[in-house]
Amino acid sequence: MDLRQMRYFVAVAEERHFGRAAERLHMAQPPLSQQIKQLEASLGTKLFERTTRRVDLTDAGQLMLERARQILADVDALGHDVKEIGDGAAGVLRVGFVGSATYRVMPALVQLARRELPGVRLHVMGEMLTPQIEQGLLENRLDAAVLRPPVQSSDLVLDTLEGDSLVVALPAHHRLATGGGPIPLSELAGEEFVGYPQGSAVSTITSEACRAAGFRPRVVQQATETSTLLAFVGAGMGLALVPDGARRAAASPVAYRELIGAPTVGLAVAWKRDSRSTLISSFRSLVHRVVDEVRDLPRHSDPTPTSPHPRGAK
Repeated sequence: MDLRQMRYFVAVAEERHFGRAAERLHMAQPPLSQQIKQLEASLGTKLFERTTRRVDLTDAGQLMLERARQILADVDALGHDVKEIGDGAAGVLRVGFVGSATYRVMPALVQLARRELPGVRLHVMGEMLTPQIEQGLLENRLDAAVLRPPVQSSDLVLDTLEGDSLVVALPAHHRLATGGGPIPLSELAGEEFVGYPQGSAVSTITSEACRAAGFRPRVVQQATETSTLLAFVGAGMGLALVPDGARRAAASPVAYRELIGAPTVGLAVAWKRDSRSTLISSFRSLVHRVVDEVRDLPRHSDPTPTSPHPRGAK
C-alpha cells in the first residue's frame, strides 16, 4: 500500500462511484479500478461491494476510510509544517482549545504568542470537546491543548489552571433573564435544556449538579460548539449551563445569571507524556500568564437586545 493508492481509495469511498472518483482525480477510470484491485489484493480483503449502479464500503473498507483519512491528513500537515520550518519558522505548535476557552483564553494567547514567540507558528483548533482533544493528543495530531479535565489516558500530562464557575444562559425574554442576583439551581427544574454531548466535562458536571439539586435536566438538543449552543439558547430552544468564560462568545440574544453554590469546571494545559516538542514549556508559561490576565478583566455586560438580531447582523 502506498499513499497514492490510499488517495485513490478515499476518492472512490467518498464518491461511491468509480467514474466520479476518476474525474475528481483527473485520471481515466480503468487505471483507477486497477489500482483499487491491487490495493485489495495487497491487503487480502475486499474494500468495496460493487454493483452496476454504485459502490458500497465493506466493514473493512469503512475502517480503511477512517484510518486513511487521518493518515493523509497527518501527511499533509507534516508537509505543511516542514515547509514552514524550511521557510524560517522556529517551530510549529498544534494547539487545541475546549469550548469556552476558545473565547476566554485563545484570542489573548495567540496575541501574546505572536509577541513572545515570533518565530513559532501556532496552528489553532478551537471549539473542541475534551474527548476529541484527548484523541488528538494521543494520535499526535495535537502537540498541546487547553481542556476541561478529567481525561481517560494516563499517557497525558495535565497542568491545572484556574477553573470556571458555571452560569445559566437564558433566552433574553425568559422569565429569569431580568433578575439581579444569583439563583438556586433548583429554580431551573422543569425547564428545557440544551447542552454539550454526553461525555464532555461540562455535561457530566451539569448532570451531577442538577441531580444534587433534586431534578434531572431535560435536554432537548445537543451541540459540540459553545457558539452553536448559545445560538440555540438565543433562539428560545432552552437554557444551558455554560462556563462563565462563555459570556465572551458572540452569540444570539442571551442573558446570564449566576448560580448559588455554582459548580465549577476545571481547566488545564495538556500534552502527551512522551512528547518531544521543545515548545510546550513556553506554551504552558504563556497560558498561565493569559489565564491570570483574563481573570482580572471586567465581565462583559449581558446583552439585552430588543430584536432577534443585533444591529448590523444578517
